[in-house]
Amino acid sequence: MTDTQIKVGHPKGLYVLFMAEMWERFCYYGMRGLLTLYLIKILLYQGSDSYLIYGAYTALVYLAPVIAGKIADSIIGYRKAVIFGALLMALGEFIILGGTSDALFWGMGFLIVGNGYFKANISSIVGKLYDEGDERRDSGFTIFYIGINIGALLATTVCVYVGETYGFKYGFALAGFGMLLGLLFFLLGQKHFIEKALPPFPEKLKEKVLGFLPREYAVYIVSIMVVPGIYYLVNHNSLVGYLLAFVALGAIIYLLIEGAKGGKVLMDRMILFIILCVLNIVFWALFEQAGTSLTVFADTNVDRNILGFEMTAGNTQFFNPLFIILFGSIFSMMWIKLSKIGMNPSIPMKFGLGIIQLGLGYLVVLLGNEFAVEYRVPIWTLAFLYMLHTTGELFISPIGLSMVTKLAPSHLTGTLMGVWFLSFAGSNYVAGFLATLTGSGHGENGVELTAAESLANYIDVYSTMGYAAIGIGVLLCLASPMLNKLLHGIK
Repeated sequence: MTDTQIKVGHPKGLYVLFMAEMWERFCYYGMRGLLTLYLIKILLYQGSDSYLIYGAYTALVYLAPVIAGKIADSIIGYRKAVIFGALLMALGEFIILGGTSDALFWGMGFLIVGNGYFKANISSIVGKLYDEGDERRDSGFTIFYIGINIGALLATTVCVYVGETYGFKYGFALAGFGMLLGLLFFLLGQKHFIEKALPPFPEKLKEKVLGFLPREYAVYIVSIMVVPGIYYLVNHNSLVGYLLAFVALGAIIYLLIEGAKGGKVLMDRMILFIILCVLNIVFWALFEQAGTSLTVFADTNVDRNILGFEMTAGNTQFFNPLFIILFGSIFSMMWIKLSKIGMNPSIPMKFGLGIIQLGLGYLVVLLGNEFAVEYRVPIWTLAFLYMLHTTGELFISPIGLSMVTKLAPSHLTGTLMGVWFLSFAGSNYVAGFLATLTGSGHGENGVELTAAESLANYIDVYSTMGYAAIGIGVLLCLASPMLNKLLHGIK
């Protein structure tokens, strides 16, 4: 009897993948947590430039899985994709240790391609562990999601602390070793899932491309050849915006054409899906200030002292994964109970309520300002801000992928999933632009602001973001009955 036939407990492969994903997230969030501060403090970029670089990097991180997932599906399989991705990510971290802007951008290129192969496909293996209709599937993904957030929590505490306290190069190195540790878990435990992660047509991997190069190696070589292009895009980050806009326009036109072919019901669902993708960009563009402006805010205008211990600015990013771990299971049970009594909010209503909570989080800075000492707000300001952002996330994030599978007919599932990831790429790019509005401690003429001016600027920008988010969320809640009709019965 195989693991997947055992209905008590979970397949052993789940726990192997849990550990591999946990350490991959340690690698990714460790680098991400240090990136903005590294750009500003070590490479001496202006705050606005560092935010745009960060936005372009994280946008491409979310775009890469769309392409790499399809390559794994059709050519190399999930196992080879994950191994290749892990090696590229570790290599990227170690290249950054060169300590120059060039080293950072080359490292980013390898990290983006590697993340595309790893992130897109390890989740696919998790799904393959369970047969169709297996009631353990949702629980399995919940366990896997906890692994993601444990990795993020370790990264934003241990990895970021080491980098800020002892030297950024040690933080990046630690992230790279974390990725190698994740790869080790994956390789040692692969016997528990390998049959679910093999190439779709193994014999085709050896077919020659250009008459001499096996197809498998051609995939690896072409993937590495993409890195210089990513290096160029991150250096010229405005091009990323044009790229995303072009791809998004093409995707919208394609979805509307497919909707028209499928009749009124499918057309209505495609229209709603496009609307929710736009709202997803709104939510995450505001949410993803965590790695940029909120971290610099923590560095310049937050009293990070807790009972005599001084948190680093990057450490403050740990609140989000901590609250996800604390509240994730509670929310999961809450949705089930609300469904049983017929009070589970509709998908549009959940989006509206999530955006309102995000806005309320930003308004916490107004309260924190009342308790500021020497123009530094207390640390609980960020704690409550991140708590409300996390509860807002739990209204939107878990239902996103489920919504895609419900809205899409079988021949469009992959396309809709790709467009959904594209909305995350767009949101991260927009987040980088929004972060520039805070000024990162500098005025319009580049002169460094005083502590008082800096705090006033952050409060002005964040409160504006808060009021705007609440307004959008309220409008969405009011419009949800009308939008719900476009679902045509989907809950």
